[in-house]
Amino acid sequence: MASSNLFRIENRDARRLWLAAQGLSSAPTGPLDTLSIIRQLGFVQLDTIRVVSRAHHHILWNRNQHYREPILNELLAGQRQLFEHFTHDASVLPMEFYPMWQRQFTRMKRRIDRNGYYASMPDEDGRAAIRQRIAQEGPLSTHAFDTRVEGQKGMWVRPPHKLALDYMWYCGELATSHRENFKKFYDLSHQVIPPQFRGANHTDETQINWLCEAALQRLGFGTSGEIQRFWDATDAAEVRHWATQNSSELLQVELQAADGSWSTALALPDIENRLAAAPAPTSRLRILNPFDPVIRDRARLKRLFGFDYRIEIFVPAASRKWGYYVFPLLEGDRFVGRIEARADRAKGQLTVLNLWSEPKTRWTAARAAKLDAELSRFARFVALDEINWQCARQPG
Repeated sequence: MASSNLFRIENRDARRLWLAAQGLSSAPTGPLDTLSIIRQLGFVQLDTIRVVSRAHHHILWNRNQHYREPILNELLAGQRQLFEHFTHDASVLPMEFYPMWQRQFTRMKRRIDRNGYYASMPDEDGRAAIRQRIAQEGPLSTHAFDTRVEGQKGMWVRPPHKLALDYMWYCGELATSHRENFKKFYDLSHQVIPPQFRGANHTDETQINWLCEAALQRLGFGTSGEIQRFWDATDAAEVRHWATQNSSELLQVELQAADGSWSTALALPDIENRLAAAPAPTSRLRILNPFDPVIRDRARLKRLFGFDYRIEIFVPAASRKWGYYVFPLLEGDRFVGRIEARADRAKGQLTVLNLWSEPKTRWTAARAAKLDAELSRFARFVALDEINWQCARQPG
């Protein structure tokens, strides 16, 4: 039962606000401002897997389908409007956020210093020699070095020089200069980060306040756990302390889940105005990336949409329920299905391997036409000419 003492957000309204906050309410058309999209999202996760398009490009294209893949590296390397670092994973963030990221460099250094995984990297003298090479030669990738893994090799075992480069990158001593075919080039941070952002010196409390409020702004509403997980640049105790210290400036709201149950969450004081202003989501059908920010927090996804999703890239093929890389299908404010597709660039085809509808979702002719239209747009985005169906066009 919902309490009458708290501001209540019914489930359809919660979905509407969340999709609006994450840039998925409006049709992905109109003038393109990629930097504004990233500011609205907070960050965009990077991922190396390229089944159709890499996650970061797909996420941005889903917000505006005028986006093209070279734009992101131009913002990172050409204009220095973005920097790359670690949220819950490797991500790009607006450069103006850099002053509030200093504590993350310290947190990552402490975490790595406790981790035996980095025990085989070069010592401080060895790392200084790497920095000296970069200073003399300019940005270098891991391929510029030739140390080898000693002992047993494995998927996540890295040579000593790669460990050292990553360590200095996590600590903020090095920064990503640019990428070539997704290969990262490291440079000294002062060569990459503009001086007005390097010189800022905010207290830890100021950074925590900013991180928590900026997360809640982009979430619309959230539990302390969701606030913490948004950037993953604070720990749970820090977020709880922030919420307690700022309780007079936060609203506790009652939130309805997809199953009709109610729970409490936090929101900023303008929540009623934000709800009133949030538009109804477009009825367009969208093929979302598995790493899309709307998908990433699986518990929040299931609570708001009743959509149970996981990516199965690390699941053995025989144990997968769906497939290696399966895209959720969003229509309006509902997840209506899943599709497994891949690019066959040699043949110029977007190949559809499997299609599933969600329970209680009727696959109408109109819905099928929407999917066909979005598949065609998705194919054009990655310069493919044809859609090749290798499964039934009516979902199972």
